[in-house]
Amino acid sequence: MSLYPRRALVTATGGLLASLALALTGTLTYPIAAIALGTAIGASAALFFRPGESTYAESMMTAGSLGVPLWSLFSLVLFPAFTGQSPQWDAQGMRAHFHGLVGWVCYGALFGLFTQALSDLATRVLGPEPAPTAQPPVKQRRVVILGGGFAGMETAQALERVLEGDPTVAVTLVSESNALLFTPMLAEVAGSSLEASHISNPLRTSLRSSAFVRGRASAIDVQSRRVTLAPTGEAAGSEPPRVLEYDHLVLALGSTSNFFGLAGVEKVAFNFKNLLDAIRIRNHVIEMFERADREQNTDARQRMLTFVVAGGGFAGVELAGALNDFARGILADYPNLRAEDLKIVLVHSRETILGELSKSLGEYALRKMEARGVTFKLKTRLADARPGVVVLADGELPADTLIWTAGVSPSPLLAELPFERDKRGAVIVESTMAVPGYPGVWALGDCAALTDGKNGKPCPPTAQFAIREGTQLAGNIKAALEGKPLKPFHFDSLGASCVVGHQTACFEVNLPFTDGKSLRFSGLLAWLMWRGIYLTKLPGLERKVRVLVDWTIELFFPKDIVQTIDLN
Repeated sequence: MSLYPRRALVTATGGLLASLALALTGTLTYPIAAIALGTAIGASAALFFRPGESTYAESMMTAGSLGVPLWSLFSLVLFPAFTGQSPQWDAQGMRAHFHGLVGWVCYGALFGLFTQALSDLATRVLGPEPAPTAQPPVKQRRVVILGGGFAGMETAQALERVLEGDPTVAVTLVSESNALLFTPMLAEVAGSSLEASHISNPLRTSLRSSAFVRGRASAIDVQSRRVTLAPTGEAAGSEPPRVLEYDHLVLALGSTSNFFGLAGVEKVAFNFKNLLDAIRIRNHVIEMFERADREQNTDARQRMLTFVVAGGGFAGVELAGALNDFARGILADYPNLRAEDLKIVLVHSRETILGELSKSLGEYALRKMEARGVTFKLKTRLADARPGVVVLADGELPADTLIWTAGVSPSPLLAELPFERDKRGAVIVESTMAVPGYPGVWALGDCAALTDGKNGKPCPPTAQFAIREGTQLAGNIKAALEGKPLKPFHFDSLGASCVVGHQTACFEVNLPFTDGKSLRFSGLLAWLMWRGIYLTKLPGLERKVRVLVDWTIELFFPKDIVQTIDLN
């Protein structure tokens, strides 16, 4: 039996057996419908799952968690739609659907159990799946990608697609972290809506044929075509540097926080760039509540409960909205604190927030957040900071917490390279993403100053552009390897979105061929669109399921106030 029919038969049979859970729990009124739907889901799972590669417990837990999104899709959306009913999202309606949740989770767990058992049985009867044929050793051309963010990861995965397993090309991805962080959901980690690990996808398991090296690029010799890597993590300082030789080098080093020379701010403020930053912010907020709960002095208590966010772009607004929801949501757990003592303050140097969106959406976000308790200080510059005090251009603000989202700059490693850079410090590249004067060197993402090959406009350092740049760059690297002409980069922005608080967002969709016109959405619909679109973009089916489970749990239970790291 060939490979796919074998997997389809195994998963379809597993879905058939597991459908008993749907019938016995009454999740579907008609048992025949439960059996048919369970079998169809099992058969389609062969497209995404490869059974038999994990333990029974892992299979049951992974497939059981898949029951939550299936419950959301069928019981909450599709079944009501087919029967002419409107979805019930209130507490009473959710309680009525609880038995369906149990049925779908049981279905998923049994599906994982039966599929694993049937796969083991098929292996004993039919033998193991055929292993790929070993290829003879060949001289390889080496592509080294520095940076495991959106730009670097997409370049590596796109190279795997366009090269189609070409044994003459070896691709190596180098990153300080061993996981790709899905930054659009970072504010939800700081606001305790998502578990930290659920928005990070391991780089090793995401790459099929490319090699992965965890390390930090400490030096690049463009003449001898070598990259020196310093070890990271616990190995830093204890292991010798490693040298990688390359034929093509891709710079996707991302950016770091830029404090614009404000030494006091750099010393006092929290960063908001990576997963550890979000975890630290969340735990610091909880720590401030714990201290304020036992503080007798009113001024000191108010200072502890004042959280200042510097920057009115996407990161700052989403973080302020998430912290406002989180902080006001946990007030009930601290009976000695008053809502009047809590302040979430957003400081921005311009007249409006969210300058990347249309003015009407920016004003809507401002009104909604103010109505929910966020304080704005617009047209105000942050001048300095010291412990317990944030110094603004128009006075001082007592606060024990300052979070910086007001500026970034490209990786400092670029300053040591002989490439031409713009005033921001990014490497100036051609429209093909090639670095002028240095054949085989490419740059993209936050660390590159790239202009659109069609309209000549600068490409913004956003995730949607970084992903498209990575796809285009992979094609250009393949063309360079084959001696073919390179294609200039062109991409029209699809739009932008921003979550501004609980079940509220702004969403702007650019329409093609309309000379800059766009569709604008706000409120609950925009929030649902934001979650739906970014969930589809979240890498890895397992992570999608875990995030859906987190969002579902959030409907039933309050915010978690457990501190996950020791702040001392």
